[in-house]
Amino acid sequence: MSTTRRHDIDALRILAFALLILYHTAMAYVGDWDFHIKSAHTAEWLQWPMIFVNRWRMCLLFLISGAAIALAAPEGRLLRFARERSWRLLLPLIFGMFVVVPIQPYCEGVASGHLTPGFWNFLASYWNVHPWPKDSFTGWQYGITWNHLWYLPYLWTYTLCLAALMPLLGHARVRNAVAAFCRAPAWFLVGAPTALLLFFILYLAPMFPTTGALVGDWYQHAKYGSIFLGGYLLAREQGFWIRVAAMRKATFITALVSITLYLGLRLTGQLVADDSWMHRVPDAFWTALSQSSQSLYLWAALLTILGWGKVLLDRPFRWLPYCTEAVYPWYMLHQSLIILLVFWLKPMSLGPGLEPALVLGGTIAGCYALHEFVIRRVAFIRPLFGLKALKRTVVSSSAETIPAGTVSVGADSSAMVLAKGPEGIAP
Repeated sequence: MSTTRRHDIDALRILAFALLILYHTAMAYVGDWDFHIKSAHTAEWLQWPMIFVNRWRMCLLFLISGAAIALAAPEGRLLRFARERSWRLLLPLIFGMFVVVPIQPYCEGVASGHLTPGFWNFLASYWNVHPWPKDSFTGWQYGITWNHLWYLPYLWTYTLCLAALMPLLGHARVRNAVAAFCRAPAWFLVGAPTALLLFFILYLAPMFPTTGALVGDWYQHAKYGSIFLGGYLLAREQGFWIRVAAMRKATFITALVSITLYLGLRLTGQLVADDSWMHRVPDAFWTALSQSSQSLYLWAALLTILGWGKVLLDRPFRWLPYCTEAVYPWYMLHQSLIILLVFWLKPMSLGPGLEPALVLGGTIAGCYALHEFVIRRVAFIRPLFGLKALKRTVVSSSAETIPAGTVSVGADSSAMVLAKGPEGIAP
């Protein structure tokens, strides 16, 4: 089976990780939400746009990851696929935990008063991976933390499980069942996954609170693993993409109605604290209604994004190759830069407008500079940030054109160029 390149999947991945940078920046400023470091300028109103995004943002990334694997068609080379994916996910994870992430627990611990200033002394101790005093930083009990890089071990786990299941998933009965789902009435296409998500949140979430620690995080595994598997199963079904494109306006309206209901229930629950008509109805009813609207919003939002993405983004934009490569390094770097910048700028009392602008602008500038001038140009650093190795090829200047995505390093009649394949599906 040949590999299929889908421009809309690449573009959605890029936009999803760009949104992640904005989201994590806002985490330092949203009121009453925990984060590794908080600005002095927090606002409770930020909770509402953050809720609007965070109900589907990580699910979108796992869905895209599953779809990208399907489009890469690795079924005929499973061992090689598992080996390559392990290398591209675990090496950056280990490097990130020891080199990229440590500035985060340091800033968090110093800002909260649990650690004494002195980064290099902290780093030497951190590299020994020993238990820390209680609440020194997020993950203190493990001696080391992966913080925002938790996505990598989760994705690696799901990928290996998927590779083991691929022979079964390729069976004709499975493919026929998926095709039948794609042809099903719209209410079933929307309702069946919503019901599954509702089951997870009603029965698994109370028993298994979110930890981000991989082991025992069963609610998150059920949700993200199912979305990831769904992305793999649906990606090569042309009928699915025809349906989501045709339904994109209807699913958009469904998503708006469901999130309006969900946010309305949350707002009413906050504003009506005591004697009210709501308290004459069992709490279980409001819980079920709230979680139902949340689950419907999640799936309808994903379908909407995929539908509009297929219509608007499935074309070879000139920025796609560069940005596709940049996604992985930017993902690894961004939260460390955000936390460091908030840590530096907070004592300056720059105000609620200038400080977040500098944090966001500095994060983008830092990610760009490190990726453009260091990571993508230094051969031994590239794999540490999930990028493929550079390959040297000789290109004659007579009548050949340098392919898009190559970097010229010479101007004579026989130039050496640095050529790379598409960055594919990581992270």
